[in-house]
Amino acid sequence: MIKSPKVTQQKIEQLLLKKSSWINNAREKIQQKKGKPLDFSSDLEIYFMGEVYPLTLVRYNKKRAHLDFDGEAFRLFYHTYDEKLFQKHLDRFYKTEAQKHIIPHVEFWAKKMCLSPADIRFRKTKRQWGSCSGKNILSFNTMMMKLPHDVIQYIIVHELAHIKHKHHQKAFWQLVEHYVPDYRAQVTELKNYMT
Repeated sequence: MIKSPKVTQQKIEQLLLKKSSWINNAREKIQQKKGKPLDFSSDLEIYFMGEVYPLTLVRYNKKRAHLDFDGEAFRLFYHTYDEKLFQKHLDRFYKTEAQKHIIPHVEFWAKKMCLSPADIRFRKTKRQWGSCSGKNILSFNTMMMKLPHDVIQYIIVHELAHIKHKHHQKAFWQLVEHYVPDYRAQVTELKNYMT
């Protein structure tokens, strides 16, 4: 219940009813950014490389569902709708795209920073965007593919910097800043997203 001393309950309810479509769309965008399950009862959008793309559900007669992206929109082709199956296809899409996009950038930055990761791995995680193990194995969250390009570059440099500095002390941040001078802006932008 919402109350306001200067506005009647009826006016509040009218305003909420009038703005319900906008409220639902805003809530959907927040849920997508935070990685919460999609609500399939409304218009759908998917985040990819910092952009928002529409998703259309297309019913077709083949049993095997698949997700397509043409650079402008996503389409889920399905026979019998299943939210878990859709999430599986979306997760697979993000993993494939992460491998395709992130590995060349890791190689670029590793060469530029004169650092060598032992391996590069990808998985969907709930708590972090990336990590660097004691054996210098870099792991990246496949959900990074939702993020803008500059934020992805910052995460890559951040994890590579851990090869040299296994901490977050001054020397670590100086190394990050040397390669990503605006890293603070990227950290701020990253806070708009959740794993």
